[in-house]
Amino acid sequence: MPEIIDTSSIINSYVPVAIFLIVGVVMPPITMLIVKLLSPRSKSKQKFTTYESGSDPTGDARIQFNVEYYIYAIAFVLFDVEILFLYPWATVYRGHGITSIATTAILAFIVIMVIGFIYEWKKGALQWSTK
Repeated sequence: MPEIIDTSSIINSYVPVAIFLIVGVVMPPITMLIVKLLSPRSKSKQKFTTYESGSDPTGDARIQFNVEYYIYAIAFVLFDVEILFLYPWATVYRGHGITSIATTAILAFIVIMVIGFIYEWKKGALQWSTK
């Protein structure tokens, strides 16, 4: 004998999702319209001038930065991403116990990150030059 499925409970479980989608689609255009109607408009020449911390800008905006800034930024992002992966793993490990497969995977991840750190160190990417 086939089991009877209550379709009304299935439909009712999707009502919050439908409301969320409708609000998510309708809210941005309504907000943009309200801002367009209520915000003050100024078409003066002064509005389109460059403003830099209360004073007139001097010099060229295109200056060359040392590549070391980018190397430090990349190293920061790499190790920041490492923490993003380690934190959820540590909370699961603390709360429930974890399998040897997961432990092996996280150890492999840490080893790869340490190898990357050693590579950066050997290449001198972490040395700040004073040119």
